Amino acid sequence: MSNTPFEQLQQRLHNHLELIYDGVGLDRTLDEITTSLVEHMQLENVSFCPEQYQNHWDQTDSIMITYGDSLLREGETPLHTLLEFMNEYCSDAINSVHILPFFPYSSDDGFSVIDFSSVNESLGDWSDIQNISDRYSLMADLVINHCSARGKWFDNFIKQDGPGKDYFFTADPADDLSTVVRPRTNPLLREVNTAAGKKYVWCTFSEDQVDLDFRNPEVLIQFVKIIRLYLDMGVRIFRLDAIAFLWKIPGTNCLNLTQTHEVVRLLRTLVEHAQADAIIITETNIPTRENLAYFGNNNEAHWIYNFSLPPLLVNALITGSSQYLKQWMMAMPPAQNGTTYFNFIASHDGIGLRPVEGLLTEEEERQLIKTMQSFGGRISWRALGSSEESSWGDSKPYEVNIALYDALKGTVAGPDQFNQQRFICAHVIMMALEGVPAFYIHSLLATGNDEKRLEHTGHNRAINRHQWNYDALQQELADDASRHSKIFTEIKRLLKIRAGQEAFHPNATQFTLHLGDSIFAFWRQSQDRRQSVFCINNLSDTEQSIALSSINLIGIDNWKDLITDSFIEMDDEHLVLSPYQSLWISN
Repeated sequence: MSNTPFEQLQQRLHNHLELIYDGVGLDRTLDEITTSLVEHMQLENVSFCPEQYQNHWDQTDSIMITYGDSLLREGETPLHTLLEFMNEYCSDAINSVHILPFFPYSSDDGFSVIDFSSVNESLGDWSDIQNISDRYSLMADLVINHCSARGKWFDNFIKQDGPGKDYFFTADPADDLSTVVRPRTNPLLREVNTAAGKKYVWCTFSEDQVDLDFRNPEVLIQFVKIIRLYLDMGVRIFRLDAIAFLWKIPGTNCLNLTQTHEVVRLLRTLVEHAQADAIIITETNIPTRENLAYFGNNNEAHWIYNFSLPPLLVNALITGSSQYLKQWMMAMPPAQNGTTYFNFIASHDGIGLRPVEGLLTEEEERQLIKTMQSFGGRISWRALGSSEESSWGDSKPYEVNIALYDALKGTVAGPDQFNQQRFICAHVIMMALEGVPAFYIHSLLATGNDEKRLEHTGHNRAINRHQWNYDALQQELADDASRHSKIFTEIKRLLKIRAGQEAFHPNATQFTLHLGDSIFAFWRQSQDRRQSVFCINNLSDTEQSIALSSINLIGIDNWKDLITDSFIEMDDEHLVLSPYQSLWISN
């Protein structure tokens, strides 16, 4: 029986590896692999066992998502400019930052990594990363499913010599690949001439992004070295990019396979023993039930993306109906201590549509897509597996590419005058929900569709990847009449209010309230049960009245709307909400 924490760690790693590599011939024994993992993570003297149900987060935590070069100023490295912006404008409200891949890359705006061990010199260097991680909790991408076809590993694969010669997943075109689920429409296999002859490499995303073969434990060991480097550079939150596609078995859908989940468990074991407060988050843009599986038994991801939230919330605000949002919310299980949801409503990609499969009707999905297109949005598509059916033909909409500010410029009836109110309402809802809130920089700044960047690149996702001239942005933020200033100021004000409410702890109790179709409402209660907050949101473009008795406020308490800092008059019979108004009623 294992006794010391180090012996327990060794046994856990051995158990993970047995499950991952069961039935696969190994050139090295499991014990040797275990030893290699321990050595590369520098865990030889582990003297503690991580607490499985401990929350390393609270209501004061919020995250900004940004590319390393979203802000540009002549004569400065973009990462230096980013830190200037955060120190000057964000430090009083936002304590964490997710910098999207900041490594040398060849395509996909960073997600086709050439070298995992260095910083893209056009952004800065490791000292810039460390300067940011010294001030803010840093989240970084572990692009673990694939790497660039222009990297050293793939060069060695073609030469069949050196590290990389056996790092990539290959298949036979004659294999049964008919059920493989993919997020793209390009061919799955790419023909490559190597020193060992013709091979067909697996490319889930693009021919420049070649999938790695984790059946080879050397690939796993390489990524353990990479994680150790990132920890040493100050990374504390690891985003496992495209993790659902990691393990492949021809003849299956190659999505969410058992070995993939076990790799996540192994990485959590390693990371937690190396850094007690480190966090793993899985990026799994898939239907809700499959996404929830990445919590495991409180032994996989600490956080999972709430991918269904963006499309459902946008749909609710453009239709004025809370129906589908409430149905989804009531079906979402509360996260156990030690895990929570990662809430966002905009990202560098787009508004994903896979997470609403089975949640929205096809008619609702078509209406959402049509409305987004009328507001300037573009649609990206995915190929279908043979077991899937679609009224769209041989492919299906995968995501809407649009800036959130423009996505909320009106309703299904068209644009209207409530753009800013609707936009703030969306963020108020996200901030109040169970989980940690994350804000894409272009939502914080109310950046609109970048049609010029879209036209220049030819890539749909570029529409929401604007690059601000930092001096011009500062002028906008200094102008009280600017929409960028108004919205950024209001979101920060709300974040400061949120940070003071224990009922908004990411793991505080949450219940859905039923106050009519145009109202989306829920109740949060602090873990010590001392504070309650009733979160009431008008999703419509008309005034809504709610009977005060329907909220069941306890009469002996003094109730106050935290947003307006005004007391609720208990003698009033009704609460009246303006279009897209939100209330946080607290005792």
